[in-house]
Amino acid sequence: MSILKSKSIHFHIVSLRNAILPTLFLLFTISLLLFSKTNLSATKEGLSLWANSVLPSLFPFFIATELLGYTSIIPSIGKLFSWLMRPLFHVPGEGAFALVMGMISGTPVGAKIATDFYEKGITTKEESERLLSFTNNSGPLFIIGTVGISLFGDTLLGYLLLFTHLLACLTVGFLFRFWKYKKPSQKNTFTHSLVYTQEPISLGQMLSSSITNSTKTIVMIGGFVVLFSVIISVLQQSHLLSFLGNMLSPIFQVFGIETSFVTPVLTGILELTNGVKNVSMVVTKHLSTSVTLCAFLLGFGGISIGLQVLSIVSKTNLSIVPYFLGKLLQGIFAAFYTYLMIAWFPIFNLDLQSVSSNLGKSLANTTTSFSYLAWGMVLFLVLWLIKSFLAKRKCMKI
Repeated sequence: MSILKSKSIHFHIVSLRNAILPTLFLLFTISLLLFSKTNLSATKEGLSLWANSVLPSLFPFFIATELLGYTSIIPSIGKLFSWLMRPLFHVPGEGAFALVMGMISGTPVGAKIATDFYEKGITTKEESERLLSFTNNSGPLFIIGTVGISLFGDTLLGYLLLFTHLLACLTVGFLFRFWKYKKPSQKNTFTHSLVYTQEPISLGQMLSSSITNSTKTIVMIGGFVVLFSVIISVLQQSHLLSFLGNMLSPIFQVFGIETSFVTPVLTGILELTNGVKNVSMVVTKHLSTSVTLCAFLLGFGGISIGLQVLSIVSKTNLSIVPYFLGKLLQGIFAAFYTYLMIAWFPIFNLDLQSVSSNLGKSLANTTTSFSYLAWGMVLFLVLWLIKSFLAKRKCMKI
């Protein structure tokens, strides 16, 4: 009887999904026609935001981390911290690789590695889901370069947001050590990262593969940024965003947050980059509110990034629940830690007459400077790889 009831519930859920999704897609298509002029502007703004802030900050770093995958640096870092992973997070030591790469590269790298670990039998289903909860983070170049320097015009705030972001990440990882936890089974541990089990390839293949993979990732991110820019535009034109904002305004007032932040925060819940940009543009007397809300959005990551992770995880039977629950908790913890840091350390309590006045402060120059730094890392890695490649060939000849 219970089996029949379960099948009936599943049938109704599938039927409901099959009815809702086409309706939503149809309404979205109609809205594109009704608000075509505004949506065109939103598309251009999304492309501009991606091209001017996201692309120069992240693309060279993606290439650098791809190249790192062909060296012994990352597995060495993983081995260095592997003794912490089992007692703190109830995952194998190899999870350190996913954690470090997720911290360095940003989302959705952690989800990709956690999924690959599960498919190769390196981690169990429960261990992979634990990794999903805390190994997907905003990269340091995005937090410091795009948010701290480009949007707020303050490097120190970028480092503050990065610190609280990573601290919240580790807090969530510790809490999720109890997720479906069972006594560890006796199984062989994985001693080599999946990246290093492949056949040796030439330097040209390394560069080609790194650039190709980085381009795919950055273009996918750009697609989501543009798509959600249009979705946000549709919600604004249809007044749905204002309706939701009016409903949530009392909650913001309870926490002493100005209602002018409601719509930007809702935007950030949908898409991170547009959200932090809109929050930073709100005119306020105190920077602490803007910074704290940005910390929450950075921790949560946005539904847009969540869908990127879902597209990676969907090919397995891993649950997406730990990811979304973990990101929600990370956002809350990051905001709490940021609030405490601003309250306890006066150096971070930078009261401003207008946050928006900082936006024009060398936006192009600071972003370009950070890009030069990242490209310098790429050049260093390329030269290092060439040296290693030539040394290996010399040894083979001997």
